[in-house]
Amino acid sequence: MSPNLSDWDDDLPPEPEEAYQDLLRALKRKSGFGLFFVQCTPGEADKFIVKLPQEIPQKKIAVLRFVESIDNLYQPVAEFVKDKRVDILLIKGLEYSLYKYEKRSFGEITEGQFSNLTSVPHILNHLNQQRERFRDDFPITFVFLLRSFSINYFIHRAPDFFDWRSGVFELPTTPELVEQESNRLLLEGDYEEYLKLSPEQKIEKVLEIQELLTEKHQLDNQKPRLLFELGNLLSTANEYEAAIASYDQALKFKPDLHEAWYNRGIALRNLGRNEEAIASYDQALKFKPDKHEAWNNRGYALGNLGRFEEAIASYDQALKFKPDKHEAWNNRGYALGNLGR
Repeated sequence: MSPNLSDWDDDLPPEPEEAYQDLLRALKRKSGFGLFFVQCTPGEADKFIVKLPQEIPQKKIAVLRFVESIDNLYQPVAEFVKDKRVDILLIKGLEYSLYKYEKRSFGEITEGQFSNLTSVPHILNHLNQQRERFRDDFPITFVFLLRSFSINYFIHRAPDFFDWRSGVFELPTTPELVEQESNRLLLEGDYEEYLKLSPEQKIEKVLEIQELLTEKHQLDNQKPRLLFELGNLLSTANEYEAAIASYDQALKFKPDLHEAWYNRGIALRNLGRNEEAIASYDQALKFKPDKHEAWNNRGYALGNLGRFEEAIASYDQALKFKPDKHEAWNNRGYALGNLGR
């Protein structure tokens, strides 16, 4: 017997705009304790925070923002709502508390696996254990504004607390918001800054970029830059294989992205794959012949292979474009020394 078409419709998630209206209706109806989980980007969350009091003026709405990791949510909430009326409490920034105790490897992250389910961030242990206190002490509707991967943490690692949910909703995403979020990440992108990030901060950024790449409104011209930044992040964590895969994806979208060819060469060299690294530097130089860093690194890889005459020629090219590049002078001297000159 063929399935009824309406049965299929029941399984389809609502359109985001429809989900937003459903969320508004649910928040208007709800009184007393409740737990709502709202999937959104940080930009969408900020817009929602501004918009909601205008949509539901009859309710007292407050916002509790976190900008760093916490282990206990009960105490900040108790202090925040003390001696004031709050009907709906919007909570933003809880993801900072989720990655601090994350033990997964970057390989697992890039494959989207939640394998280490025994490692539960302290904040989620706390919420599982204290859910009755939240219900008994706070006659408040809690609205957690989270990215989808953060909601996954609740589903997999705080099931006791999550089971009491009043609903899970997704805010509508617009092409403008996706572009805004992507631009923010690209503007923040800086290899030296990535090196300063803690492992959990790197994890958060990797997941953030991955999620933006899967957004249905993501522009094709943003994807190579986002994939390039993802590769750089992975490189700072010494995850060179994953970084190369990311650069390769970026280059499928934009074959002339010389920075991706160059950074791909560095990752290959770090893996001891000097021949492939040279080929990658050659591609970078094809699109940007005056990239002195590529000439210098190409010379270094040639030196690793014992091809010192070629290495010297490469260093000479680096010095032609940047005569004061001391690394190239130093490396050139080392190559000459190996030739007994």
